[in-house]
Amino acid sequence: MLVWLILIGTEPTAIAAALVFFFAAITDRLDGYLARRLESTTRTGQWLDPLADKLLISAPVITLVALGRFPLWGAVIIVAREAGVSVLRAWLGLHGRSMPASPWGKAKTAGQVLVVFLYLVPLRDAAAARFWALVVAAALTVWSGLDYAFRLDRHAPVEEP
Repeated sequence: MLVWLILIGTEPTAIAAALVFFFAAITDRLDGYLARRLESTTRTGQWLDPLADKLLISAPVITLVALGRFPLWGAVIIVAREAGVSVLRAWLGLHGRSMPASPWGKAKTAGQVLVVFLYLVPLRDAAAARFWALVVAAALTVWSGLDYAFRLDRHAPVEEP
């Protein structure tokens, strides 16, 4: 539905897309908070929640790039990091391991949510704000990806001799 609203491209559907995206981001955050608070986290949830986050961010970013409304360089950084981390998580999962999100990963997600929201909302004279928000989100995206890679050793499967 979000991609469809973006593709229609009118001002009312752009506002609707921004609201759908914002609601999805808030409910995702609430879901994670409640799972931790109620101690009802599962390995499956630890794998599926980040995947849902990646889809929530990547789908509108790729759609906006296709429409010429989001910088390609920003999309490449975001999508490449998300794909790389997904591969690492899948590899760990195949070996019975998982890696919880780090504070950097949470900051990255918040930055990306803000950027996507800014690019979805039909604001006039917002080019500079969008650009600098994207620069910060891209930096957080790269840093959190590096942090994830450096933490891999602590969570990697133990090789049998």
